[in-house]
Amino acid sequence: MGGSGYGGAELLRLLLAHPAVEIAAVTSRQEAGTPVWKAHPNLRGCADLAFTAYDPAALERCDVAFFALPHGEAMGLIPELLQRGGPRIIDLSGDFRLKDAAAYPEHYGRPHAAPAQLAEAVYAIPEFFGEELRDARLVANPGCFATAAILALLPPLKAGLKVERVALAAATGSSGSGATPSPKTHHPERSEAYFAYKPLEHQHVPEILQAVARFRPAPLPFAFVTHSAPFVRGIHATLFLTFRESVDAAQLRETWRREYRSAPFVRVLDAPPDVRHVARTNWADLHVTARGDTAVVLCALDNLVKGMAGNAVQAMNLVFRLPEDTGLRSPGFHP
Repeated sequence: MGGSGYGGAELLRLLLAHPAVEIAAVTSRQEAGTPVWKAHPNLRGCADLAFTAYDPAALERCDVAFFALPHGEAMGLIPELLQRGGPRIIDLSGDFRLKDAAAYPEHYGRPHAAPAQLAEAVYAIPEFFGEELRDARLVANPGCFATAAILALLPPLKAGLKVERVALAAATGSSGSGATPSPKTHHPERSEAYFAYKPLEHQHVPEILQAVARFRPAPLPFAFVTHSAPFVRGIHATLFLTFRESVDAAQLRETWRREYRSAPFVRVLDAPPDVRHVARTNWADLHVTARGDTAVVLCALDNLVKGMAGNAVQAMNLVFRLPEDTGLRSPGFHP
């Protein structure tokens, strides 16, 4: 649902190569009746599909439905599908990420239209909540910044280390703003620019803190500033952790290595990561260093893959009890 945008394009690219998937339909209000390759030229010759209008009755023959609609639209459609006993649903918008319906007017600018479904939605960070995804009916795919922040932040909290404060600065490429350009998101306006936006008030903050509360119920001081960067794909996040006492960098790095030893798509590196090395992949690369009572955790991932469509496919694999990495092992590009 909503297959004409960048998220839909990445989902299609990944699902067309997935050995357990057959794509039944791709919807788009604006593009209904148009061949998919006209919106996504990279898929020319890969899929004999045309966009269709949304038809909930047609979904009854499907096992899973991905929603890649703008924020606020899926919440009006998904309850009917759940009541009909239709397909498993994976929503890529922010509509079901937060458990507290009262938080939506502040962070997404509207009241929630389906608060009864919020408790059912499973928040999809497979590295921490993978068991909860098995057989889930409604999956809330995380935000791209939230994915980077949670992967960087949760290991020491889960290990019980005494983190006192957290500050996060993260930069995203122009594709993170979607396919429709605006004066602040159009790539020619960003190609040589670097600027902050939504300082201390980004909508991904509450979902990050919601995940933090699973492992640390006590409040954690958290400051977050997002930046617009002059590349197309990728997120580079710099997380500053202040501990109660001095920490050893090598020992601290082992906390992340232990946590992700069995994670198929998280790599803990000995050197700072580069967004170029994870572009178009489902990998997230981390590096940890420390001096005194301060640690810095760096995370690089592709905002459209691990930060969006790839994570959604990873969640789908777990929902249907497939090997978690099915269809997602493609390496990155170099150079």
